[in-house]
Amino acid sequence: RRAIQASTGSLNKLAARYGLHPRTVAKWRKRPTPHDAPMGPARPVSTVLSALEEAAALAFRQRTLLPLDDCLHALQESIPQVALSALHRLFKRHGIRRLPAEASREERPKKTFKAYAVGYFHVDFAEVCTEEGRLYLFVAIDRTSKLAFAQLHPQATAERAADFWRRVVAAVPYRITTVLTGNGVQVAYLPHRQRAEPHRFAAVCAANGIEHRRTHPAHPWTNGQVERLNRTLKEATVRRYHYADEAALNTHLQTFLRAYNGGKRLKKPRGRTPYECVCDQYRQNPAIFAATQSTT
Repeated sequence: RRAIQASTGSLNKLAARYGLHPRTVAKWRKRPTPHDAPMGPARPVSTVLSALEEAAALAFRQRTLLPLDDCLHALQESIPQVALSALHRLFKRHGIRRLPAEASREERPKKTFKAYAVGYFHVDFAEVCTEEGRLYLFVAIDRTSKLAFAQLHPQATAERAADFWRRVVAAVPYRITTVLTGNGVQVAYLPHRQRAEPHRFAAVCAANGIEHRRTHPAHPWTNGQVERLNRTLKEATVRRYHYADEAALNTHLQTFLRAYNGGKRLKKPRGRTPYECVCDQYRQNPAIFAATQSTT
């Protein structure tokens, strides 16, 4: 192409030399550069969204800074025809495909969790504070349906942990098969303090036919799903608001959990809420809902 543009020979001679059509030679001789011209429309527009819908989607992304999947689930309420691919192309076209935190973070390979049926729970506890003092937040979440439970207790003892787990077992509408916890004294005996009688937490598991698994020592990230829920609950409550007492914190906590289980659309359950995931499981496998679990 550069040779054609620099040559002063006739079109026919250049066409014969390079094996091209004279019109092709004429085209490249007129071009200011040897590069291909950009293809496609000069001003790309969406074939799915109108200009008003595009503006609404862009404003929502820029103001909320939510991930792509969360933007999709939120916008589908008002723009039913929007698809993930159309939303991705729109954000890419306007330079907001990646969030600021994502753009500055290096890409790292991600490992996926092993797929399990509903009934595999993660349990942990965390410290929170009110004006009255310290409290302990016991948390449980299903690995697959993301159904979440949480309770506040004044102490983190084996009795409190067993009572919390007993209440979770009674509240879950389907059969719980496995629970993964840490290695604290709330859920297991220390290696050098073993006893003949079973631990209170293990006794609740045995009474309901639940397999109790524990993480490897000094590996808390193995129980990462419930650790992430701990952070979510703290960010929605004590890290954002001040509470005078336990009753005020518990009221807000339970309200948030009802909204989370019934209205929060999550990526892992394919854009469904935990409640919708449980309902789908009931339609697919009602047998796991038939057995009533003991609460003793």
